[in-house]
Amino acid sequence: MSRTQQKRLSKRTLEQWLSEYSVSHQNLVNKKIHWLCVPTIFVSLLGMGMSLSVWFTLVLSALVLLFYMRLSTPLFLAMGMFILICLSAMALLPWGFKVWAAVFVVAWIGQFIGHKIEGKKPSFFEDLQFLLIGPAWVANSLMGRKKIQA
Repeated sequence: MSRTQQKRLSKRTLEQWLSEYSVSHQNLVNKKIHWLCVPTIFVSLLGMGMSLSVWFTLVLSALVLLFYMRLSTPLFLAMGMFILICLSAMALLPWGFKVWAAVFVVAWIGQFIGHKIEGKKPSFFEDLQFLLIGPAWVANSLMGRKKIQA
């Protein structure tokens, strides 16, 4: 088994995940883009999901929260609150699937612009689990955690 495969199968701590994620998020402009676009992508995914199937989206959200709970109770609570805020925003903004999909695409364009500025590829190219670490990284930043050096 290669080192990369072993890394994927191992259970990394939140600090390890954030440290690896931060390697490709050092540039201040890229960080600011991610602080805006990562939550936007998250809410747009919830919006698209709720447009298609409320129950499936809620079950998937619960599974995502279980991933966060395994990493950190404060992160689990923060992301749970964020999901509730997203669901409340969706009730106030009764947009359909197409609008949420457009928001999703624009936010991803922003992410790729940020990585072009950074000069490093997105972390999820190495491991798809980093798609869940992006929101954790933003939440960790907003919760005032010490900056984790790579």
